[in-house]
Amino acid sequence: MQAIQRIEPIFDREIEVICPATVANLVCGFDILGMALKDPSDSITMKLSREPGIRIQHTDAYQLPSDPAQNVAGAALLDLLQAVNEPVGIEISITKKIKPGSGLGSSAASSAGAVVGANYLLGNPFEGKDLVRFAMAGEKVASGVKHADNITPCILGGVTLIRSIFPLDIVQLAAPPLHVTVVHPQIEVRTSDARQILRKEVLLKDAIRQWGNIAGLVAGFLQSDYALIGRSLEDVIIEPVRSILIPGFDEVKKASREAGALGGGISGSGPSIFMLSKEAATASTIAGIMQDVFDSIGIDSKIYITEINNKGCEVIER
Repeated sequence: MQAIQRIEPIFDREIEVICPATVANLVCGFDILGMALKDPSDSITMKLSREPGIRIQHTDAYQLPSDPAQNVAGAALLDLLQAVNEPVGIEISITKKIKPGSGLGSSAASSAGAVVGANYLLGNPFEGKDLVRFAMAGEKVASGVKHADNITPCILGGVTLIRSIFPLDIVQLAAPPLHVTVVHPQIEVRTSDARQILRKEVLLKDAIRQWGNIAGLVAGFLQSDYALIGRSLEDVIIEPVRSILIPGFDEVKKASREAGALGGGISGSGPSIFMLSKEAATASTIAGIMQDVFDSIGIDSKIYITEINNKGCEVIER
């Protein structure tokens, strides 16, 4: 990408960026499907500086690195500033409510929020696809791989399909109203570790079944066909391997389906589990089921009852 020749930097204003959690994969769409959530979300405050460089502060207890090259937000901003033909600095303070290692797009929230905020302060010279590309540099720091299934819905909102990474090809998908119940068992599954255990080859019959589910899920969203969405929330490739890292997974999925959930599965690389429901009452019932399962096996958990966030990262002037 060529450097932007003209920007309109705002040096006298501080902004806050609200960065939503995301559910990646949506069961069958490994690395290509993602969905933004209304809750939880991170908060980032930012301002430009006439002194070049990126200065990062964290106001949470996670002890994340402040070195821009080792910080996901910093890496994304370094990529963005390479495309800006003017020496500017960025001061950024991050308050994380999306716990790292939760499977809810914590690294994506920081990366995406940072580039959305920087773009706003520079006069919005970049388009959404550019911001996704910059933010992917942060995901590489987090997991060793540039992937966009969390980044894209975090920036653009709603449900998104990554048809291709190189070149980047993004499709925003309409979706019917859905209630989302998420349980985050208080254990950590590192994205890099969850990738290492995956099979490098799959059987053709499994690939065919997976392709059918992905196509069915996309069609279900576009046609507001809840039954088709439910039938398509099946993963025969990734979930059978990754679910062994999450105690209680099978019990949660089985009991949630029996209680009326359309379906669901592992959020990203886990350990969070999400379930989609047509009705709010069903989503609340499933929350109780999730809590009971993890209480019974002695694992603390955090429950969210939420919906699809169609805005993505939101900039607030302070």
